[in-house]
Amino acid sequence: MSMIKWALPALALGALSVAACDEMLGAGSDGGITSAMLVGANSDDANWITHGRTYSEQRFSPLDQINAENVGDLGLAWFADMDTARGQEATPLVMDGKLYLTTAWSKVKAFNAATGEPLWDYDPEVPGETAVKACCDTVNRGLAAYGDSLFLGTLDGRLVALDRETGDVKWETVTVDQEQSYTVTGAPRVIDGKVIIGNGGAEFGVRGYIAAYDVNDGSELWRFYTVPDGNEGGESPQYLQDAAETWNTDVLAGNDAIGGGGTVWDSMAYDPDLNLLYIGVGNGSPWNRAYRSPGEDGTGEGDNLYLSSIVAIRPDTGEYVWHYQTTPGETWDYTATQHIILADMEIEGEERQVLMQAPKNGFFYVIDRATGEFISGEPYVAVNWATGIDDEGRPIENPETRIDKTGQPAIVTPGALGGHNWHPMAYHPDENLVYIPAFEAGMVYAPEENWKPDRARGFNVGFDLGAGDLPPDLGIRREVAGTLRGMLVAWDPVAQEAKWTVEHPGPWNGGLLATGGGLVFQGTAGSEFNAYNAATGEQLWSFGAQTGVVAPPITYTVDGEQYVAVLAGWGGAYAITVDGELLKDKAPVRNVSRLLVFKLGADGELPDELELASLPLDPPPSRANAETIALGAEKYARYCAVCHAPAAVGSTVLPDLRRAGSLGNASAWDAVVHGGILKDNGMVSFAESLSKDEIQAIREYVIFRANQDKAMERPEEVAKR
Repeated sequence: MSMIKWALPALALGALSVAACDEMLGAGSDGGITSAMLVGANSDDANWITHGRTYSEQRFSPLDQINAENVGDLGLAWFADMDTARGQEATPLVMDGKLYLTTAWSKVKAFNAATGEPLWDYDPEVPGETAVKACCDTVNRGLAAYGDSLFLGTLDGRLVALDRETGDVKWETVTVDQEQSYTVTGAPRVIDGKVIIGNGGAEFGVRGYIAAYDVNDGSELWRFYTVPDGNEGGESPQYLQDAAETWNTDVLAGNDAIGGGGTVWDSMAYDPDLNLLYIGVGNGSPWNRAYRSPGEDGTGEGDNLYLSSIVAIRPDTGEYVWHYQTTPGETWDYTATQHIILADMEIEGEERQVLMQAPKNGFFYVIDRATGEFISGEPYVAVNWATGIDDEGRPIENPETRIDKTGQPAIVTPGALGGHNWHPMAYHPDENLVYIPAFEAGMVYAPEENWKPDRARGFNVGFDLGAGDLPPDLGIRREVAGTLRGMLVAWDPVAQEAKWTVEHPGPWNGGLLATGGGLVFQGTAGSEFNAYNAATGEQLWSFGAQTGVVAPPITYTVDGEQYVAVLAGWGGAYAITVDGELLKDKAPVRNVSRLLVFKLGADGELPDELELASLPLDPPPSRANAETIALGAEKYARYCAVCHAPAAVGSTVLPDLRRAGSLGNASAWDAVVHGGILKDNGMVSFAESLSKDEIQAIREYVIFRANQDKAMERPEEVAKR
């Protein structure tokens, strides 16, 4: 007997129309998940059966057994260690007293949700060399459920159907061209027997799309491309013909290494009454519009639809309905793939069906979800690329930051990590507040002269990612690091202003959960898992997680007892590039990947925290000439910085190259970077993109940087050399 609560009268009318579909697909006959259950998930407070708990993606649970009065009694009920030491970003699902989650490297695990007893696990055996195709760590954000199946998107682009009871593979299908640098990190959704999944890879030259697959056998049902390919004619869908008018299509058609971008790598939401699926579309490929879509004068031209847009489509056919573009002519990596929330609320005396998003560009948007009409938009963090949004919903740009036009470097806020990234928000309907895991971190954007795309390896962004290297002066580097600011912002979407803000010790804090107990839960980069008063922001409870928590929490009940669960494990885009040595007071110093589960009255404890030994910097002397070091700096910025941090400062997740054992041995370095002997660990060969001389120049640059930093640590020892 299923433990899922299903009260038919409480379901939306739209659920009744899918009953016949459920019978035809066989879903629900054995206690499995049905379309009606997914539509009516809000009435099921015991379980968490879809990514955002409901199709509206509000991440609000009405459960109130744990509340503002007793949350101080919350304790650790059980925990489970993961077998990967990379970023953990998944939202677990809970059904029938069992908890299912994904981890880094696209692995899946199942547990007894009350006791933590392991039930089964599945490893898709993603090849290690796939890591080089992932812009932002080997992460995975979760599963979808339908019938008695779970659906997983793997990093190397497969869609896999698993038996929910056993973890056995039912079928799998490849959803991308695996010869290109596509990846899948987002959670699928299921709508009326269709598994819907997008992909990532815009930094590497791919063309974005989202597609639907049959839950029974994985056959593709439709595919929706988000950008034109430069060959649009009368046979192309009208929406792509319209988009082509906003691009220099000669560039798209003439260079297969410029894919246009627009990948749909994370957010989706669905309104069953309107029968509209909302997708968030990503950045351009390359970022720099001057190379992606140049005008006659060589500078960037055109809005480049549907980059950085929210697009509404029909989930049954993939038909385009409407779009709203948050950043026309995107050139700063301002994706609109961030979390989308649907809600109904009164605005200026009128009840509105709205869609809300806080994308990377720093503005909070309220959109009419039936029509795509712009309602309002205001900055939720510091913004300098635009001074506001006009009545038509178009940003009023600051021309000094339009670097694809000026060709000059500029410090732009927000930077490429955004004012808000993938970390899910939450909406509390009683407070009418949206809780945003926001942060401020500007970036130096410097156009790269004579840039050429490289399909084989490295970021295809059209900017010099080494231009913003922190100066080799510890005081200045600490000052720059001190400008980074993390926040939990409770945003009033009607007044378009913050009701309250909680400052965090560093950026890149976790996703959110709001509950009927008047609480908001969030993990932090400071290795805490906290509960706040939803109305005031007062911190009511905290748990030391021993690692940064970036994933969003969930809550559920088993036998009437409420639990709160969160996957902990520091990682992701910021974590792999942060200056680990300078942010020890702002960020965790290690990854400890665990699932943490809490309930009232529990008194479990984690093992003693291990100290992370910091190896001293002991590089060989820097003897290369300035020309070689400059070449190494250029190639490092293009091919290495995305994983090993700008200026080779090292992170706390991936290897710090300044301390690499091969640094003093040219042959060993060549065997790794050119020969690819560590490809199974994610470090593939760069022989297709870099000559052996360039590879050794990178080594000399890292040696040079390591000696600079060693001089800051122990100047008296360096002086003796």
